[in-house]
Amino acid sequence: MARRSATPTPELVVITGLSGSGKGTVLKTLEDHGYYSVDNLPLDLIPKFAELTKDSPNIRRAALVVDIREKDQLQRFPELYSKLRRKIRTRLIFLDADDSTLVRRYSETRRPHPLGGEESVAHNVQLERKRLSAIRRLADHVINTTELNVHQLRKRIAENFSVSDEGKLRVYVVSFGFRHGVPSESDLVFDVRFLPNPNYIPEFKNLTGRNAAVARYVRSFPQTVEFMERISSLLLYLMPHYVAEGKSYLTISFGCTGGHHRSVMMAQEMGKRLQKAGYVAKVSHRDIEKD
Repeated sequence: MARRSATPTPELVVITGLSGSGKGTVLKTLEDHGYYSVDNLPLDLIPKFAELTKDSPNIRRAALVVDIREKDQLQRFPELYSKLRRKIRTRLIFLDADDSTLVRRYSETRRPHPLGGEESVAHNVQLERKRLSAIRRLADHVINTTELNVHQLRKRIAENFSVSDEGKLRVYVVSFGFRHGVPSESDLVFDVRFLPNPNYIPEFKNLTGRNAAVARYVRSFPQTVEFMERISSLLLYLMPHYVAEGKSYLTISFGCTGGHHRSVMMAQEMGKRLQKAGYVAKVSHRDIEKD
């Protein structure tokens, strides 16, 4: 007798964040992955929408956008969101980007900022960020799209909300350079600038931590070996606890000075170890192409 496929657990994904940060792209991506999607649903209708998602045999996963277009009503959202989470599995995605990036995007599209008025776009972006600060603190996922194009953002969302591997903790292991700033989406940050720097070895200067010779050089030091063992043990200890708390998305960042050598090698190694332990781990190198 054939086994009946399990009915998906009802889920509601709420998308919010700064205007121009990519909320529309995220909503469309979720729609492409089977989520019933609604943009700019009035706050008063959200509980009814959640109830429909929970009880309907046809709508099991839904997504909606709530943002600054709600104006003063938005201050009611934290309390409403708390009530939602008690009734249905709910996740909150907050899209962010640097102020200068948001201003540039508005300049390119020539669209007016939702806050309108006589103030500049830069002023409205700062005001919007202030008004959304309380909601940002509630977010399950904060995604900074400053350096993500549309395709990269769609890929990030597809990997975390597709039907495959449902219920698993997805881990992003990121290398970066401190001179370019710490990735704002990081949950855990490890500084590997204490390790010997291959940048000062002439034959390694223009290579990266993905090069086998560079990786061997970094691994040749006892402090590297001990650090890798201690960090991998820590991560493998933490993962089940994150899963138990219902976390579905974790970003682990390793930083060195420029993001070319030590952090790249360490991200590669930790990604492999997490994959070997059975976790869905994706490795990326944010600053590897930067000067």
